[in-house]
Amino acid sequence: MNRKTQFFIHLNIKTVKGPETFGKFHVGDNRERAYQIFSLLLGDQLVNENNVLFLDLMEIKNGLPVNLNMISCTLDQLAQNCKTVTRELFKLSNLEAAADAD
Repeated sequence: MNRKTQFFIHLNIKTVKGPETFGKFHVGDNRERAYQIFSLLLGDQLVNENNVLFLDLMEIKNGLPVNLNMISCTLDQLAQNCKTVTRELFKLSNLEAAADAD
């Protein structure tokens, strides 16, 4: 079975049981676009065990997850990052809808 490649941004929190995903954004099937959206996010690429909030850029290919990139962020940065991803996905969906209408 050949499954389409998909990209996601996972929102993770460090717990006593380890990292847990508490949300995710589907950012489409275009690698370049997924990286472009992830590059807009606020945070620190130097992740260590003291960090509590993480964002992962994930690729799901043939049903298997691959972590492409990770940043840690503060709660305020997480809020801004959620706004950024939502804004970018809104713009993309409206551009695609406009292109389909032509």
